[in-house]
Amino acid sequence: MTGLGASGLNTAASSQARVFGARLLPRTQIRVAARSTGHRTRSRQVMKPQCTATVENPIATDSHTNGTGNYYQRVYGNMKTGDTLDKDYANDTAATAKNRRAGVILHPTSLPGPYGIGEIGKEAFKFIDWVASTGMQMWQVLPLVPPETQYWSPYAGVDALCGSTLMIGLDELKEEGLLAKADLPKKIAIGTVDYPQVEAAKAPLLRKAADKLLNESKFSSLRREMDAFRAENPWVEDSALFFCLIEYQEDTKDQGWWFWPEPIRKRDPAAVAEATKRHEENINRFIAQQFLFDRQWKAVKAYANSKKVKIVGDMPIYVGGQSADVWAHQELFELTPSGAPANVSGVPPDAFSETGQLWGSPLYDWPAHEKEGYRWWAQRLGRSFQLYDETRIDHFRGFAGYWSVDAKADTAMGGVWKKGPGLGLFKSLNDQLGYVAIIAEDLGVITTDVNELRKAIGAPGMVVLQFAWGSGATNTHIPHNHYENSVCYPGTHDNETAVGWWKDSATDAEKEYIKRYLHTSGKDIAGDFMRESFKSVSKTSIVMLQDIMRLDNIARMNFPGTTTNNWGWRVGESNIWGKLKKQAAEIKGWLEDYDRTAEIKPPA
Repeated sequence: MTGLGASGLNTAASSQARVFGARLLPRTQIRVAARSTGHRTRSRQVMKPQCTATVENPIATDSHTNGTGNYYQRVYGNMKTGDTLDKDYANDTAATAKNRRAGVILHPTSLPGPYGIGEIGKEAFKFIDWVASTGMQMWQVLPLVPPETQYWSPYAGVDALCGSTLMIGLDELKEEGLLAKADLPKKIAIGTVDYPQVEAAKAPLLRKAADKLLNESKFSSLRREMDAFRAENPWVEDSALFFCLIEYQEDTKDQGWWFWPEPIRKRDPAAVAEATKRHEENINRFIAQQFLFDRQWKAVKAYANSKKVKIVGDMPIYVGGQSADVWAHQELFELTPSGAPANVSGVPPDAFSETGQLWGSPLYDWPAHEKEGYRWWAQRLGRSFQLYDETRIDHFRGFAGYWSVDAKADTAMGGVWKKGPGLGLFKSLNDQLGYVAIIAEDLGVITTDVNELRKAIGAPGMVVLQFAWGSGATNTHIPHNHYENSVCYPGTHDNETAVGWWKDSATDAEKEYIKRYLHTSGKDIAGDFMRESFKSVSKTSIVMLQDIMRLDNIARMNFPGTTTNNWGWRVGESNIWGKLKKQAAEIKGWLEDYDRTAEIKPPA
C-alpha cells in the first residue's frame, strides 16, 4: 500500500504555467496538509488464512455469469444472510479469472526515452511487444493520475480522474503536427526521473501543442474528437476550472480551496459561471492536454489488447483534500463548514508504529454516498475502466471498516474504527457498471470482515512472497497457504527488489528457510521468487521488471515511509528490449511449465 495522503502537500507553487499536477499549498497554510507526506509505511503483520466466511447478502461475481450471478447460490444453493460456509470450501471463493495467467509491473514513467521520463508513445508499444513475446498477458501500472509536485507520488495524485500529462509522448505530438522538430527539447539524461526538470521542459511544449489543436484549421477533425471526449467526460470541466483557480486567479491562487471567497468556495452557480468565463482560454488548454493524454493512452491500451495483453490499473481508495474531486463534491466528504477536512484517514497504532499512521486525506461521508446511489464511485470506477481492463484498489480494507482521526490531531492514536459501506457499494457498482474487475489490495492486518467482503464480491486478494519467510509455516504469504482467487507477487512497487532484499534485508533465518523450502542456493533469488510465483496455486502471478532484470535496490521504485528518491527509476536505454530476449525466453518456459500461457478470456 502506498501513500494516499492529501494532494495539497506543502510546497510553494511555481508562478509559471505548469503541467497539471502542481496545485499545492504554501508551507504555512494548513495543518492537515503539513502532516501528510503522501507516503506511508505498512504494517506487515501476517495472518493465518481464514477457513470460514460469514456471508452478508452475497453478490459474488464469477466468469460464467457476466458479473451479475451469485457463485455461492450456484454452489451451495439458497443461503440466508449470516450463513457460514463449511470448512471444505478451501478458504476462498473460486477465482474469477478463468485461466491461469501472468503479468509484469512497470509504471510508464520507467520506460526508456529521450525526454527524461517514460512516455506513452513508441516505447510503450515496444514494451508491449516484449511482454507479448514472454507469453505474459498482463501489464500492471501505478496510478496514471497527475502526481503532487513535492514528492511526485502517483499515490498522492491531485485529481482522481485526470491523467498525468508529463507522460504524453512528444515525438507522437510531432508526428501529428502539433509540435515541430525544432520544438523538441534536447535529450535529457536517461537515468532517474528528475521531475522538476521534466516539467520545466515539457510544460511549454504541451501548452503549444494544445494551442495548435485549439486554433489551427488543419486540426478540425482532431478538435471534433476532443469535443466528443469533453462531452463524454463532463468531470473534466470541474478539474479544469479548479486548476485555473489554483494557478491563475489572484484571490484563490495557491490556496487551499477552503480559504477561497465563499461564493466560489461554495460553488455558487453565478460565481462558477463567472470564473469559467474568465478562465475560458486556459480551461480549453487544460482540457486539450487531457484529451491528448487520453488519446495516447487509449491507443496504448488498444495495442496491448490486440497483443492479448490486459492493462491492470491502480486506484488509491482516498483522494486528496486539495482537489477538484472534493471541491466539486463537498457533500460527499467529512468536511468542516469551510470545507477543510473534519476527519482524516490513517491506521491505528500497532507493533510497527506506536502512534499509528496519519495519512491526512479527508474521509468519505458514506451515508451521503449511499443516498446519491454511489454515483460518484460509479463515475470513478467507470473512468478507471476506460483506461484499464482491471483495477487494483489500494487499502481495500477501508470499504469494510476504516480508521477515522480528528483532523486537528497530531497522531493517529486517538482515532476510532468506523464501518465502511461494505457490500452495498459493490452491489450498486455492479448494477451500474456490470462486471467490475478489481483486485483487492488486502495486505497488512486484515480482519474477518475484510475477508468476507472480498470473498462476497469475488475479488482476488494479494499474496507477496517477500513477506512469506519470517513467521513460520502458517504465514499467509508462504506458497502452501496461497489460495486460488489471489494474485501472487514476488514483490510490489513498495518492496525491495528480490536481489536487494536478499542482499540488504533478509535475515540469516529467512535465508536458511528459503533455501530449504525452495531447494535453492539463493544465487538467483529473483529467478527463484519468480518461478515460485508462477508455480503458485494463485490464478494470477505478477512480477516486477526489476526482478526479471535481476536488479538490486538501486532500481527500487518506492521506499515507504520516506519522501526522497522515490518514483524515479527508469529502465535505461531504448534498445533494452532486444537485450532481454534471454529473459523473455526464460519466462515463457516457466509459464509453459506452470500452465500460465492460455489466452485470457473475458467473462462470458
